[in-house]
Amino acid sequence: MTINFAGKVAIVTGAGNGLGRSHALELAARGAKVVVNDLGGARDGSGGGSAAALEVVALIEANGGEAIAHGANVASFDEVEDMVKQALAKWGRVDILINNAGILRDKSFSKMALDDFRLVMDVHLMGSVNCCKAVWEIMKAQTYGRIVMTTSSSGMYGNFGQTNYGAAKMAVLGLMNTLVLEGAKYNIRINALAPTAGTRMTEDLMPPEVLAMLTPEAVTAGALTLCHDDAPNRMILCAGAGGFATTRLFETEGVYLAPADQTPENVLVHWAQINDLADQRELTEGLKQSEKFLGKAFNHLQSE
Repeated sequence: MTINFAGKVAIVTGAGNGLGRSHALELAARGAKVVVNDLGGARDGSGGGSAAALEVVALIEANGGEAIAHGANVASFDEVEDMVKQALAKWGRVDILINNAGILRDKSFSKMALDDFRLVMDVHLMGSVNCCKAVWEIMKAQTYGRIVMTTSSSGMYGNFGQTNYGAAKMAVLGLMNTLVLEGAKYNIRINALAPTAGTRMTEDLMPPEVLAMLTPEAVTAGALTLCHDDAPNRMILCAGAGGFATTRLFETEGVYLAPADQTPENVLVHWAQINDLADQRELTEGLKQSEKFLGKAFNHLQSE
């Protein structure tokens, strides 16, 4: 099976450098028309400029592809909406959105200014929200859409000095989980990519020999797997240095405590059973947890 994107229109945010650049170039190489979005700022979000995005467009066009650049700040819905309108005016549809734009403002929580927390949340979380909102009705109307969120091991597992980044990267998974449910009947599939790559976001965190192994192209192979016609849905794909894995959230089977036994002391008494991994399972929506707990309660009533 060869994955191609002929006839598809893709928006890649933060596509002037690093992972976004790699995603945009490979989508175009496989036939997609690409909106190369990049604010052109530094990795902390300061500054701006169009040179990086225009260079990516030039590379795509030199290889016979079609692309346009747009400098929207993803944290501004008006700018994102203008970007989407330009894509529609030129190509008439939007099939793929890769939410890749991001910034870093790392500090320990004690030293972090709340403004730096808010800004990182605005770019990563609200940037993803704004872009999804701007394409959502288009994708519903055409009954086709593929959206990729960019999450991180820092969000799923934690990373010292990244409370802002980690919170934002975990939040986009919550966004994904509900959009999956709302988009299912419209053939809109939403997945998340958790990348490890050598980019300007990580260049001073790792030695050169390690960075050389963490190519953006390896991660891009995962990104494109998540947004083609036969893409999965609600998948968290981790990719880096040639390694690929998936992450899932599981819930243990747990226990039922009768009303008279619902005390913190009894919770501790049953802690080993509550934490028993033997019958854990993946829940596909929040209601499934309520159904499980209510089922235990009704079964207890019927057994009395």
